[in-house]
Amino acid sequence: MVCMKTWLVVTTHVVSVIVVLVNGKSQVPGLYIFGDSLADNGNNNNLPTNAKANYTPYGIDFPNRNPTGRFTNGLTSIDIMACHLGFKDFIPPFANTSGYDIFKGVNYASGAAGIRFESGRQLGSVISLGEQIRNHKIIVSRITERLGSYERSLEYLRRCLYYVNIGSNDYINNYFLPNSSTSATYTPQQYAQVLVRQLSLYVKDLHDAGARKVVMVGLGAIGCIPRFINTTTGSCDNDLNAAAFLFNENLKGLVDRFNNKSDGSKFTFVNSTVGDLTDPSLGFMVFTSSCCPTRADGQCAEGGVPCSNRNRYFFWDEFHPTQAVNTLTALQTYNGTTPGFTDPVNIQTLVHS
Repeated sequence: MVCMKTWLVVTTHVVSVIVVLVNGKSQVPGLYIFGDSLADNGNNNNLPTNAKANYTPYGIDFPNRNPTGRFTNGLTSIDIMACHLGFKDFIPPFANTSGYDIFKGVNYASGAAGIRFESGRQLGSVISLGEQIRNHKIIVSRITERLGSYERSLEYLRRCLYYVNIGSNDYINNYFLPNSSTSATYTPQQYAQVLVRQLSLYVKDLHDAGARKVVMVGLGAIGCIPRFINTTTGSCDNDLNAAAFLFNENLKGLVDRFNNKSDGSKFTFVNSTVGDLTDPSLGFMVFTSSCCPTRADGQCAEGGVPCSNRNRYFFWDEFHPTQAVNTLTALQTYNGTTPGFTDPVNIQTLVHS
């Protein structure tokens, strides 16, 4: 599968996506991806779970209209960022990784997964962040075996990029579920601290296994996704948004603490709530409903016919953004200059530092 680099042509009415082939050498030797459905590219396909996207109309704008397991109509944000980093092929999912693919990177992300083990389990089997870290350790052992020593594998992995985008399901599919024992145990302030503390331990595991350049992605305004929009007033769920912002504050503090260590580590924090994608010049017109017809749980109904003007829709299903939104997010994360969107630096600067 050939990776493609994606640019936007922004007119006053629509965001159009132009795709061209990437040539040249990647800016980092490998990219290792951890997360949930915003990054999953097929790890859930063979799991006994409702959280999977390996059926149409998912993938309708992916090369060959292929529903690979990505929870969108085409490319995810990390797909597009990988292309801008110079990777000519998409980073493979852990479920399908073999041979020397492990050196260019692995995607461990799992739809519905969270930082906490129990998050998303009501949907079926998911691969929690802790399990994703264990899968990465399997890959590290294979890299060590091929390079001949653990020291050589660490030297290699220190030059790679690590991308962590997780936490939404710890709220959507845990804390804010009806009759949740988690919300009965913690206040929103306590829960944000608990999540980030647990996340810090997992990041330390990555650090111990060689990670030195790490992107930590905060939560979006999860109270404004169609699943939680008030259909009568069109307003967002303020409690969900407030919880997400608390998580982001704690995550930003974690990134600052890691950057203050004198061990060569370089972290950056991505805050996608900064900026205004509702700007009419970007072409998005529909923000409160999904492009694809959905089933009861908010995912696309299998075989459903989606909207034809997908570049004007912000959301693909009731949870996930369209490829057009992913493109904007990826470009802003990779080399954008919007203050506060990436802190302290964007990815392009991070990989060359």
